Amino acid sequence: MAEPMLDVDGLDASQQLLRDNIRRYLKENFTPRIQQAEADKRFPHELIGGLADFGYLGGYLPEADGGLGLDYLTWAVMMEEAGYCWLSLRILLNGLNIVSGIINAYGTEDQKARFMRPLLRNERKTFVSISEPDVGSNVAEIKTRADKRGDRYVLSGSKLWITNGLFADFGIVVARTFSETCNGELSLFLVERDETPYEIRPVETMFARSTGTAAFSFDNAEVSAANLLGREGHGLKQILIGLNFGRLNVAMGAVGAAQSALDLSTEYALQRKQFGRPIGSFQLVQKHIVDMTMKTLAARALGYRAARSMQNGNSRTECSIAKLYATEAAFEVANLALQVHGGMGYATEYPIERIFRDTRGGMIPEGTTEIQTLIIGREILGISALT
Repeated sequence: MAEPMLDVDGLDASQQLLRDNIRRYLKENFTPRIQQAEADKRFPHELIGGLADFGYLGGYLPEADGGLGLDYLTWAVMMEEAGYCWLSLRILLNGLNIVSGIINAYGTEDQKARFMRPLLRNERKTFVSISEPDVGSNVAEIKTRADKRGDRYVLSGSKLWITNGLFADFGIVVARTFSETCNGELSLFLVERDETPYEIRPVETMFARSTGTAAFSFDNAEVSAANLLGREGHGLKQILIGLNFGRLNVAMGAVGAAQSALDLSTEYALQRKQFGRPIGSFQLVQKHIVDMTMKTLAARALGYRAARSMQNGNSRTECSIAKLYATEAAFEVANLALQVHGGMGYATEYPIERIFRDTRGGMIPEGTTEIQTLIIGREILGISALT
């Protein structure tokens, strides 16, 4: 039997075709909406359902659980294309798929029916609520409480930097749990906006302006014990597994954004003329394009390596390396793209200004550059710098 045709990145023909079809679809359906969505600070959620056929809504899950059984390399290609189109799209897809994956792994059949399956049909919007005003990288120091009282838990505390928090109707909240069987360990709860009243405050950010970032305040807010996700006290392990998957998504979205900035800059360098010739003929502009190309190619290679490692079941170090390098490289590429475009790069009507802001934002979520460095160092040396 003949071997499948592979491209330079090791993608087979079906993955290449999927990539091309996705890029065409996103350009036709999402790209015309980006500028208005950014101005309105509201994501066009109604368009998400159209991505189901490509597998963006839980496609990496087994077919028996409502997915398509996609391998992680194919998934990485899909996240790259989402980032190529619009990093806000990748960000929302990241949250949706982290939540669906955690529910699928730890949820009851009732929770899958109530939360996961409607999410995969784009009938619900979701969030992941981890960070707090005084807690960022050190998830183990979360202060939000969940006190067991009869058949309910009572949530008290504050959460911050919640993507899609303004628009979502349910999500995962990480809280320190106190009950007869749990003494302050972290647990995960499925919290519904209509069933558990909590204060929602918009948070303005420099990037991903349409994704509805919010802060939550819980003041003795009750949630049913039936909404405990998995076992009491096992939330830290559960959420860290979700974050590892998220790091792959962030890395590949950054690769896509870098490729978009590179493509725009290459086209601009060929068309823009100064001193009677295209600026692409100038040595320093060519140096920028070459540097951008090398960083993008290297980031993609590390991202695909992480995806293949996830397929083999051991990917913590690889995902951290990919996330660290790709997000740093994407911002460096966007910075050079801004330089190539000159004054035009500052204009909000052109994509470079948005890509510049969005790629800078990717260096913080799912673990900062510094945290990724310490994770990788711990895995290489066997010594933790965090304790």
